[in-house]
Amino acid sequence: MVKFERISVDPAIMRGRPCIRGTRIPVSTILGMLAKGHSRERILEGYPDLKPEDIDEALAYASWRMTESEVHA
Repeated sequence: MVKFERISVDPAIMRGRPCIRGTRIPVSTILGMLAKGHSRERILEGYPDLKPEDIDEALAYASWRMTESEVHA
């Protein structure tokens, strides 16, 4: 398994959704904002606890998750 230093998954935090470590900011929130065209600067302004490296790692995490295979019965 790939190790992500800035991403944590804890069933007690946000129902186990992947979040930026030490926050309750889900990776999906960051990805959703990027998908809607928000700039990195705007995301960092809206979430002052984030660092630019958090956005980079959220993108890397999403890319890694997309490499997993789906098996449909």
